[in-house]
Amino acid sequence: MSTGRDQFTQQDPLDQHASPGSGDRTVTYPGDTGELDVRPDHGETTYRGSSRLEGKKTIVTGGDSGIGRAVALAFAREGADVLISHLASERPDAEETLRLVRDAGRTAVSVAGDLREQDQCRRVVDRAVAEFGQIDVLVSNAGYQMSHDNGIFDISNENFDRVFKTNVYALFWLAKAAVPHMKPGSSIITTSSVQAFNPSPHLLDYATSKAAIVNFTKGLGRNLIDKGIRVNSVAPGPVWTPLIPSTFPEAKLESFGTQSPMGRAGQPAELAPIYVFLASQESSYITSEVLGVTGGTPIT
Repeated sequence: MSTGRDQFTQQDPLDQHASPGSGDRTVTYPGDTGELDVRPDHGETTYRGSSRLEGKKTIVTGGDSGIGRAVALAFAREGADVLISHLASERPDAEETLRLVRDAGRTAVSVAGDLREQDQCRRVVDRAVAEFGQIDVLVSNAGYQMSHDNGIFDISNENFDRVFKTNVYALFWLAKAAVPHMKPGSSIITTSSVQAFNPSPHLLDYATSKAAIVNFTKGLGRNLIDKGIRVNSVAPGPVWTPLIPSTFPEAKLESFGTQSPMGRAGQPAELAPIYVFLASQESSYITSEVLGVTGGTPIT
């Protein structure tokens, strides 16, 4: 649990959240926040907005839980309308995110479906345009992983394909569909990972997909700067979300997050201000960049 102070209050980062900050009980994929033995902090009681995204129209994929929920909540409290995408099985979590956005006085929309299909990516963008009239910020955050103790020897072709379709293909399809509806000053934000720079063998396929996201982000930023659209990435370290206990074995959960120099897992609420920064005009001279939020593990 957090200390209950907002994101502007100076705190000791070692004590700001519990250590290790993760639970030790697995759940069935894709995981439900209510099933976790340690509830993630999305900033429900701590995130304080200051109109940094007033009137912006935004898409957050994977917005039902974890980092996506924290970003949707923060965007709304900063004055943005938010469309979230999620799997159909994640409806209960999605409903809670929608409530948080609406409680902030903003419009909340959800689109259920699997982003491994290009048509579903188009539906997400088309719904946002129909509801909002334009897209100012696209956050491509939805992701998939599965831990494999023996690395390449345990990774099936089907799992490798699922990882890349979810993490990389969907980003490509979403960006291609969204850009025609984005004006100068708009922003695309991807979610990469510390795994792109320090890959763990048990997450070999996931780490490889995140490295692809980093390169795609850098290239797309150069591709779109003539249109006045910035493209950047956030690279989280170990962050406690439903994805972790639904894709890791119990033995790995007990120490999750302790590998970071801070000795604990990050909480989704600690990521959200970085997405807000990259979505706002404050980051006007930043594109093709990757910002690490890793608890001290270097990404360069």
